[in-house]
Formats: sequence, C-alpha cells, structure tokens
Amino acid sequence: MNTFHISRPKVTAFRRNSVRVRPVISPCNCFSSNTTHYEFSDGSSEVELRLQLGGQDDVSAKDILVDADGTSLTVKVRQAGSFATLIDTNSLFEKIKPAETIWYIDDDQLVISLKKQDPDLKWPDIKESWESLSAGSMQLLKGTSIYIVGDSTEINQTVARELAVALGALTLAEAESAILESLSSHVRAVVATLGGPHGAAGRTDKWRHLYSGFSIWLSHTEALDKDSAKEEARRHIEDGSVGYSNADVVVKLQGWDTDHAKSVDQASLSALKRLILSDKKLPVIYLCKKSLYIRLGCHGDWPNIKPPGWDPSAATDAPPPATLPN
Repeated sequence: MNTFHISRPKVTAFRRNSVRVRPVISPCNCFSSNTTHYEFSDGSSEVELRLQLGGQDDVSAKDILVDADGTSLTVKVRQAGSFATLIDTNSLFEKIKPAETIWYIDDDQLVISLKKQDPDLKWPDIKESWESLSAGSMQLLKGTSIYIVGDSTEINQTVARELAVALGALTLAEAESAILESLSSHVRAVVATLGGPHGAAGRTDKWRHLYSGFSIWLSHTEALDKDSAKEEARRHIEDGSVGYSNADVVVKLQGWDTDHAKSVDQASLSALKRLILSDKKLPVIYLCKKSLYIRLGCHGDWPNIKPPGWDPSAATDAPPPATLPN
C-alpha cells in the first residue's frame, strides 16, 4: 500500500438513475495557495473580491494581471520590476463566466467582479475549501442525509463524525440491519455503516435503505495518479461491484490516517456539490420520498412505498409502489 496522501484526492461522482448511465468522473483538487489578505462578498449574480495592493501609491492598470478561467483565478501585481502573486487558485467555489470579469483599482485595493454561472448558488467564500464547502453544502443538501459506506468501519466512523460536526447533523455510527432500515426515514443525519462482509458494503440487500439519501463509497486504491484512479473506478463499475454500482459518490484513498479525515470529507462534499448542481432536484426527490413514507404511516414498506390503505399484515402480493410527486 502506498503512503497515504490525500492533498489531491481521487474522486468519482455520478448520479444514480433507473437507466445505467456513463459515470461523470470528477477529480477533486484540494489545492491551497499563498494568498494575501482579501475581502469577499456575494452579490447574487456576481461575487466581488477585494485584494490589498500592499500600500503602493503608483500602481496602475498596466501593473495588474488578472487571469480568470472557469474555476481558476490568478492575480499578480508588478512590484519592484517583477510580478508578485496576490492570489492563485484553480478551485474557485463554483464556475464563473470569464468573459464578464471586471476589475479596477480602488485606492489601495484591487476590486475584481466575477459573474457566476449559477446565480442561485450562494458562495460562502471565493475558493472551494473545507470551510466553504461545510458552509455551502447545507443549501444544496436541503436536509438530505448522507451515508458513509466502505470496507473499513473505522474509516466510515471517523469520516462520518467529522462530516456531521461540520454540517451540524446527527451522527449515527455502526448502523446496520433493522437500525439502518429505521434510519432511512430520518433527515439531516450522517450515518456511518459497518465495514466488511457483514456491513452494507458487502450486502446488496442493505443498499435499498441507503437510497433515501446520498451514499458515499470510500475505497482504497493502489493507483499512483488520478488518471489511473479514474480507470480503476470505471473497471469496478463495469464489473458490477456493489459499492461502485450503488453509491452516488466514490472517494478513492491511498492508505489511511485519521488526521486526514477532514481531507476525505472535503473531497466528498466537493463531489456531492458537483452531483447536486448537475440535477438540483435530487435532494427534493429524496426528501419527498421520506415525507410520503411518514405520511402513509411508516408501515415497513420502505423503500418500495405502497399506496394508502395497504395493510402489511394482510398483504400477499405486493401492490405497485405509490407514485412520487414530480
């Protein structure tokens, strides 16, 4: 096993569908850069970034270099004949419209206005980080629960605990069998399942209780680079591996160290953000199904919810599932 290093986690994100679709491979670059002091604000359709110019009085437009592209931003200022970097990141919180970038000098500050591609998404900060993802994920999840699944109970629990603290959610560890079934009707919970052959990781029948929320599959990898990790994930999906075939998000790890749990969670939230933004109805669909289950009396028919009036004690043949609202 390679020495654990998750500063740039390999992440595969894909949406579950009734028809098998080609997964969307989405690497997560948890990249931090040396950044000067800045002020940030979100103005709905655009975000504004104010960078200190270091008290230089003679800075003009020709001394400023602003390069914005998709989810990256580089800003440099000429100082003493050479350019100094004010900010350099390839992980803006979300995508921008580079052609609509506006910047100007305001006293000792450089003001940059970036037009958001998704005006409905609130940016907690200019960059995607553990802190911004923790703050920004709640608006996307809308109370939907998260299930942490993998071969290791220890990793599942550690990752779930850190994630629950960040999201202000209920943490439930070692949830299996009847407990896991009952938890499937809960909202805003982070659930750590058991690892190994006796947990959800090794039992196909237990995955049906995880469909009420977003499931994250934690998987070890021998891959040395992200391209190899992507290819490895594709092979597992094509082979019908339980975790890869059923999970909403796959996070691939090289080894394990409890000190890196936060980095694993950051990779998980980043992939979940991309998944939800690709179809914003996903959290609503999950929550609507839970709400319907509760309104019909929680008769033990989860996840194949039966129509009103269904009596589990008298049922011999299962009637068709109730229709969910669009």
